[in-house]
Amino acid sequence: MKRSGLILAILMLPLLTVCSDKEPWTNLLKKDLSAWEQLNGTAPFKLEDGIVTGTTVTSSPNSFLCTKEKYGDFILEFETWFDPQMNSGVQIRSESRADYQNGRVHGYQVEMDPSPRAWSGGIYDEARRGWLYTLDKNPGGKKALKVGEWNQYRVEATGNSIRTWINGIPCADLLDDMTPSGFIALQVHSIGNDSTRAGLEVKWRNIRIMTEELDKYRHPDTKDIPQTNYLSNVLSDREAEEGWKLLFDGKTAAGWINAKTGNFPENGWEITDGTLTLNPEAKQPGGGGDIVTTEKFRNFELSVDFKYSMGGNSGIKYFIDTEKEKGTLASIGCEYQILDDRNHPDALLGMPGTRTLAGLYDLIAPKNKRDNGFDQWSRAVIIVNGNKVQHWLNGFLTVEYEKGTDAWKEVVAASKFSKIKGFAETEEGRILLQDHGNRVWFKNIKIREF
Repeated sequence: MKRSGLILAILMLPLLTVCSDKEPWTNLLKKDLSAWEQLNGTAPFKLEDGIVTGTTVTSSPNSFLCTKEKYGDFILEFETWFDPQMNSGVQIRSESRADYQNGRVHGYQVEMDPSPRAWSGGIYDEARRGWLYTLDKNPGGKKALKVGEWNQYRVEATGNSIRTWINGIPCADLLDDMTPSGFIALQVHSIGNDSTRAGLEVKWRNIRIMTEELDKYRHPDTKDIPQTNYLSNVLSDREAEEGWKLLFDGKTAAGWINAKTGNFPENGWEITDGTLTLNPEAKQPGGGGDIVTTEKFRNFELSVDFKYSMGGNSGIKYFIDTEKEKGTLASIGCEYQILDDRNHPDALLGMPGTRTLAGLYDLIAPKNKRDNGFDQWSRAVIIVNGNKVQHWLNGFLTVEYEKGTDAWKEVVAASKFSKIKGFAETEEGRILLQDHGNRVWFKNIKIREF
């Protein structure tokens, strides 16, 4: 008996190992949709044979089928098929509150995008900040979706990290802390009153979630795709490894001085709640003014989160030489324009569009602009590599130019800078934040040099 018991125990070992290694998944689709509720729109959802189908209808806002349970940290997997003519997505860590746009669903959305731009797997902040992670800098991710076929998505939301995959290919790597938990929702996108797009279908199946032992089952960190960090005044480990450094620590004015006096202003500029703020109401004679970095930069990528007030005007300038130029010329250089285009008259001045948000001030009008509006945070990125320069706004490339070319000389000659000898010809300079007399906020000011 003892020997037979030992043999039985040995035979059971593989089975016990398999059981102990079983991944702790929970299926979110049961026999019916009683664990879900529909919010906002009227597009119908139905569950048949383990597949949820949503169908577009006219005269309806976005429709969401939402889990009644909320989730914080998790790994989510699902398969989806959607008509190539439609856009859709899956909400995570999302909310619907009476005190926010009358209950409108808002939060992180994992994109389902069959269009030529191919941003499936990107992260969109529904009804809030707009795009947080596009795929323009992830060409491999843009090829992950198989249009018109079933595709498998994986989403890992752990702490401040949100990462996505489609068919095993990494698509997004985002750091953000705005919403730590919320419901999961399936979206049928609004088609407005376009009756030609009514009846389009989007399907989901095998929706499952894991909320335990996440460290054991999460995919290893990868550097194969860019990481985007929205955490306030904090560098991620990966950013530090890639050479990023903060130009503003969120607490002090270290590294910044007045462009003319060489000292940080005693008033006008304030540091509150992790932001570097121009407060015109607090400015006294001799206070405020443009501020510049104490360091100079040549080839770099600069990232700045900014927010402007209603009717606000400001800017981020580069190639600033405060030693060579004095007086008003000390602040002259290429400018990433910050402007409330809808409410400031300067948007209509100069050559068409050249004085609007995210443009190269008075020189080049922006394209593909995604403006979050006044009192809302946006992200500016300026990339300088030799004479080649790019402006980005909220993940969209808005301006691209090359200094020294005939085209560059033509736009300078047609601008207000035409009479300034050697305008922007310096190969290195300081970064400047402009005091234009309107309230403006800055944070997450960071740079890496090439």
